[in-house]
Amino acid sequence: MKRRILLVDDDVAILLTLKAVLEISGFEVETAASAREAKLRIKSNEYHMVITDLRMENDTAGQEVAAAARKAPNRPAVAILTAYPPADGEWDTTGHDKMLVKPMNTQDLLRQIEALLVSHEDKKRRETEKKLAVASVAEAAAKKPRKLAESRAR
Repeated sequence: MKRRILLVDDDVAILLTLKAVLEISGFEVETAASAREAKLRIKSNEYHMVITDLRMENDTAGQEVAAAARKAPNRPAVAILTAYPPADGEWDTTGHDKMLVKPMNTQDLLRQIEALLVSHEDKKRRETEKKLAVASVAEAAAKKPRKLAESRAR
């Protein structure tokens, strides 16, 4: 199964170049040229990863795309792609998994995307396992009073 990526950038040359690089590397890629278009795609499709430019139609467009991706039921990995990374590390507090700075060597980009996909899936798996463990403990705790009541009733 091919991993699906939504690539979002208002610079069509970058969008098409990255799309070609990712497709050659085995990814299924859909594109969006604005935050609005990207949010519509996220609502109607599932992606393993969303890679979005930080600044498009406005300075917060990339953050809007990232927020929409975070709310998606399948919780894709989110990478911010920008030529102008914030100097103060502010991007880190808005829920993105990775900051990719352009221009970037193609092999470095692919290596970082692969690593992010693996670490993100591991994180999702651990979160699911933790939720299952908590639910199991809660279920066992709920059964305990019934068993105690049943033994006292005898």
